[in-house]
Amino acid sequence: MKNVLIAYYSRTGKTEQMAKYAAEGVRFSGHAAEVKTISEIKNEKDFAEFDGFIFGCPTYHRDMTDNMKTFLFLAQKANLGGKVGGAFGSHTHTGDAPKLIFDTMEYVYKMEMVNLGPFPLKEAIVDTTEGMHACQEYGKAVGKKL
Repeated sequence: MKNVLIAYYSRTGKTEQMAKYAAEGVRFSGHAAEVKTISEIKNEKDFAEFDGFIFGCPTYHRDMTDNMKTFLFLAQKANLGGKVGGAFGSHTHTGDAPKLIFDTMEYVYKMEMVNLGPFPLKEAIVDTTEGMHACQEYGKAVGKKL
């Protein structure tokens, strides 16, 4: 069994809910998942025990939040090249943040990213059955890639 870190930032709770649903999907695929806020990750050693990573952040003003940018610089120090990854986030208008995070993980960190690509989800859908299943499927896809 592999271990996946789902690290996220959430302002309204929607991206947090997505993280929890994605963790269920990882577990459905037979792996362990640990859900943490990005503020709980203090240094690059906090990434060491994980085989896969899913990072989440909502989109604000067509961008990720500043604290997510800082977190990504910390994650870069952990040398995640070759590890499995994915990125998600909630949004109201545009879902740009997950793609920015996904591209950083793929092209800067050189991670093996999930075939589904980045996963943006409209805030209004997160709390629906459809939203729950979509998040779980994303987590399952990361689990299968492990």
